[in-house]
Amino acid sequence: MYNILVCDDEKDIVSALNIYLTADGYQVFEAYNGREAVEVLKKEEIHLVLMDIMMPEMNGISAMVKIRETSNVPVILLTAKSEDTDKVLGLTVGADDYITKPFNPVELQARVKSQLRRYMQLGGGNTAEQKDVIAIGGIELCDRSKTVTLDGEAVPLTRTEYDILKLLMENPGKVYSPNKIYEMVWQDNPYGTENTVAVHIRHLREKLEYNPAEPRYLKVVWGRGYKMEE
Repeated sequence: MYNILVCDDEKDIVSALNIYLTADGYQVFEAYNGREAVEVLKKEEIHLVLMDIMMPEMNGISAMVKIRETSNVPVILLTAKSEDTDKVLGLTVGADDYITKPFNPVELQARVKSQLRRYMQLGGGNTAEQKDVIAIGGIELCDRSKTVTLDGEAVPLTRTEYDILKLLMENPGKVYSPNKIYEMVWQDNPYGTENTVAVHIRHLREKLEYNPAEPRYLKVVWGRGYKMEE
């Protein structure tokens, strides 16, 4: 059984999510602000977090920063349609995905299953058929230890950033559309997710490129998608 933490200051939303997730066989923990969410994560084994952005005491963005100091647990943000800037910021500080309220229960269930599947596969270290180390230029990715270095210096990546980089480095020169990257990395059908992928690519460039405005490695092919330069 997987444990899911639901954090939202609207009790009706927490109650509804509890019903949907419990029906799918998950155990649900509840929190009503970011501070409570961080405390639950310290005490319980949580496999996924569903968290609102706008909350009292500690908002979802601040909570994300605290969570990423100690945990790589997948986080799906619950956002309002008007919170586009906050969505981007949430992805930048380590969120894995977001769902816009009011959410479709079927989409919610699909996103949760996708994130849990990726999280457990990564945690299981199922890399028998993959190369342990991939090197392109100054970037080296070690899949056994799930680490990335640039010119010998460790580069901290979120799990989603790591998965995108690994996909592109395993297939240098191959162009992937944003929807294809989402489908392969998130292992889910894309729901208008080009902006989500673009934010992660931009963050990867900031961490791996000497000049993110003129990238050497992570290239955009206009109108088609992204590739890792050979």
